[in-house]
Amino acid sequence: MAPGRPGARKTQPVSRTSDIDDLLFALMDGPFEHPLWSTFLDQLRARTDADYASLIFRPLGLPSNTVFHLFSGERSPPVVQQLYRESFYKRDPTPYHEMVEGRIYSLNELLRQDNPFHKEYMREVMAPSGMNAMRMVRLVERSGVNAWLTVTQRERDFGTKDDALLSEIAPYLRRVLRGFIAAERERINALLASEASQRLNVGWLMLDASGRVLETDVQGSNILEKSDILRRDSQGFLKAASSKQTREINESIAALTGAPNARPRAVILSRDPWFDMLLVPANRSSISAKSVPAIVAYVHGDTALSADRCEQIGQLFELLPSEARLALALSRGMSIAEAAEELGLTVETARTYTKSIYAKMGARGQADLVRFIHRSVIRIV
Repeated sequence: MAPGRPGARKTQPVSRTSDIDDLLFALMDGPFEHPLWSTFLDQLRARTDADYASLIFRPLGLPSNTVFHLFSGERSPPVVQQLYRESFYKRDPTPYHEMVEGRIYSLNELLRQDNPFHKEYMREVMAPSGMNAMRMVRLVERSGVNAWLTVTQRERDFGTKDDALLSEIAPYLRRVLRGFIAAERERINALLASEASQRLNVGWLMLDASGRVLETDVQGSNILEKSDILRRDSQGFLKAASSKQTREINESIAALTGAPNARPRAVILSRDPWFDMLLVPANRSSISAKSVPAIVAYVHGDTALSADRCEQIGQLFELLPSEARLALALSRGMSIAEAAEELGLTVETARTYTKSIYAKMGARGQADLVRFIHRSVIRIV
């Protein structure tokens, strides 16, 4: 068994309790504590008169020597920690994965005195750490994550009451771990999605049917607080830079909430820098929002002015300034006729420029042009 890791917490002795409910309540509250399960481990140590109690996770997909180690009690001496890290962790003889799930094991069942290396490990690592007696149980969460709950004692062995207590706790711990692992997976997925949204300069706002902002992600909150494009008024309603845009947003919300099968609505909020919004029906209830969400508004904004984007596109694809301006307009979904009107060109001139742009970029059409630009390094500038 690995000794306590550097930086872990040191706790004071805890008074014994007689009601297992307190221990189970601490177990259920553990995922909301920092460090995790600190009260539970303190109480478990007190209930079993242990010198040390630990909960170890071995997450899926990480190296075999990677664990999350939570504990209560005294750490192993620094010299033992160093010895374990430098030598014994690769040769730890404890049969962690061979343990029957849910069964309570004693030290003598895990490590044998008649095995020379087991005996050396107990002498060099376990005994100096005060781990002369032990109870350990292995639990496997439904997704396959392994966890080990351990108590150790320096002076005496554990009794049948301690075994019974660990057996009673085990199924509750398994279920709590299931919820914790699921929540952690969702948290990591949310962080990855948030990072991707930020790189793409996309945020979301959740609105009710009246246009009041209920919830936002980090990027959406930044847009409301730091941009001149959108804001939240004193009553919580979403407002655009102009009354015309605000009216267009409200009309889109009314159309989407009034027709269950309505198609998403797009609104251009700014052309320089580019800023647009896609409103879609939420189609779900929420137990966390202040009221029932009706609309999700995905807001996308460019971080650069058109002049900067044109210069970057020109440098990347070796386009003339006039061609770069047209390429940027086409990459934003405009047709050749729309782009020509936007840039003050005739449609015929725009078509001539477009042929030159396609040839220089190696694009077969507007779809290729959009893909080349939006997959280029320009997207992260």
